[in-house]
Amino acid sequence: MPAPPNNPITPDGLAALKARYDHLLGNERPAIVEIVSWAAGNGDRSENGDYIYGRKRMREIDRELAHLARRLKSARAIDPAAQPDRSRVFFGATVTLADEDDRRRMVTIVGDDEQDAAAGRIGWSSPLARAIRGASLGDLRTVCLPSGEKEWEIIGIAYG
Repeated sequence: MPAPPNNPITPDGLAALKARYDHLLGNERPAIVEIVSWAAGNGDRSENGDYIYGRKRMREIDRELAHLARRLKSARAIDPAAQPDRSRVFFGATVTLADEDDRRRMVTIVGDDEQDAAAGRIGWSSPLARAIRGASLGDLRTVCLPSGEKEWEIIGIAYG
């Protein structure tokens, strides 16, 4: 199995990261800069709530922009539909799992920046994703969780 890039991500996830970066840089930051400059012109900055809050919000936006820039720089879009070996679990696979009690769970392996456990999207580096990588239909995999070990059987693999 080839090593994944530093930050594998689906094309949709990459587009969402770029959209968030563009929104912060093009809309939110300029609006806050305008508020801060207006508030700075009002005089005493030590008790000026608009100025203090605006500067705080600008630092938060700059911090998030820096984080997003690092993630975008290391991101490598991988299209799950282009996976040549569809018989095993790789990035982008939607996997149906069954535990010892035959409770079923469906998860899709996506980039860490687009994970959402409630929607069934788990990050590439999560314990469950690491455990099932490279598995085929019928394979049993043990996952080490905080509550203890749990065994899952791979009962379905789909891409795209």
